[in-house]
Amino acid sequence: MSRAPLPLRDEERLIFALDVPGRADALAWVDRLGDAVSFYKIGMELLASGEYFEVLEALAARDKRVFVDLKFFDIPATAAAVIKRLSQWPVSYATIHGWHPAMMEACAAANGSDMRLLAVTVLTSMGRSDLAQMGIDREPVEVVV
Repeated sequence: MSRAPLPLRDEERLIFALDVPGRADALAWVDRLGDAVSFYKIGMELLASGEYFEVLEALAARDKRVFVDLKFFDIPATAAAVIKRLSQWPVSYATIHGWHPAMMEACAAANGSDMRLLAVTVLTSMGRSDLAQMGIDREPVEVVV
């Protein structure tokens, strides 16, 4: 399996979100979609199932690409340690929180592979009022990098 994130092949431009409660549901979707999908996002719901890395391994065994969407955010040393460990897995992309420059730099330095780190600045569910509560007087589209 190739982890090289770029360039994306045409069949990798669709990333299917495996936002399901566990391994059985995740792999049922992978089986159902077959060769039509080669790239999958796995996030927090699967992490809470305790079967996260089993799913990651199963996707890799099926030659699927993986996007880890956990939006890591902690002190720089802790976030970097997580990225260092995650870079040992067959992961093409991982998300980190995008509001802490020192943490982002530490994560980038700790990345021991060709895994791409995506900085999340605003969640898709956030509106102007959410940003205002954070002291940001702008539209979400204006703060997305």
